[in-house]
Amino acid sequence: MEVQTLRLFREVAGGATVTETAARAHLTQPALSRALHRLERDAGAALFRRSGRVLRLTPAGHVFRRHVDAVLDRLDLGLREVGELVAPDTGVVPLAFLHTFGTWLVPSVLSGFLDEHPGARFELRQHGEAGLEAELLEGTADLVITSGDPGHPQLAWARLLVEPLRLAVPPNHRLAGRRRVRLADLAAETFILLRPGYALRETTERLCAEAGFAPRVGFEGDEVETLRGLVTAGLGVAVLPLPHTAAFPAPHLELTDVDAARDIGLAWAAGRNLPPLSETFRRHVLDVAPGTVAAGLDRPQGSD
Repeated sequence: MEVQTLRLFREVAGGATVTETAARAHLTQPALSRALHRLERDAGAALFRRSGRVLRLTPAGHVFRRHVDAVLDRLDLGLREVGELVAPDTGVVPLAFLHTFGTWLVPSVLSGFLDEHPGARFELRQHGEAGLEAELLEGTADLVITSGDPGHPQLAWARLLVEPLRLAVPPNHRLAGRRRVRLADLAAETFILLRPGYALRETTERLCAEAGFAPRVGFEGDEVETLRGLVTAGLGVAVLPLPHTAAFPAPHLELTDVDAARDIGLAWAAGRNLPPLSETFRRHVLDVAPGTVAAGLDRPQGSD
């Protein structure tokens, strides 16, 4: 079996049409079909059945695909490691991170690393916490930057820094002129939250419970900046990290009756040796990330 044929099989097995796959591989459709037939002959079973213009996997095809994925993933990892041993400052680092870190933390650690390793490249993906964990467990990312320890036995995690959380209120809110506030005083307010499954949603609910109430939910979103914009528009209040841009004028007040903060950390697969460039980047992040919180984030807003 040829490696290129296995890659073509994986692409078609993933839902691409024969026409699309052949065009990307610069093959004719008959040539691709012949290659897939040879693969079926070598496997000793039909791997596909036709459904309209698309080929669907047979039960044997599903079994075969799992092993093809594993073989190609190991091969690609091996090629990466060999390439990075030959040229240590070049290669690709697959990195995934929480949405909210894309505006400040990730650009900072990447730019510093690229200054020292200009030949490096990054494959970047953004997710919520569950998606980040899956990236590591499935091997599609070498490293992830997330909030909180995933707590998974197959993952290692190191704290980078502790990020303060604040109560964002609309600019015309009755408390907008304050610097500090008790979360308990907001029990009757409408809260804007991330959807269930995000760590910040769980943190907000926990902090509200510590303050003696359950938040009344007015809107659920998928991104912190969306929540911040809705607060600015006057649709409610939200517990959020401090803004790292001046785009939103909503005041962010310190909470005095609860410990409002979240851990930010770096995670990777435990027991797995990272490719050389990814290991170099891991050490870089652990060294420099604790100093990346911009000066002035805790500047006073309003008065006591």
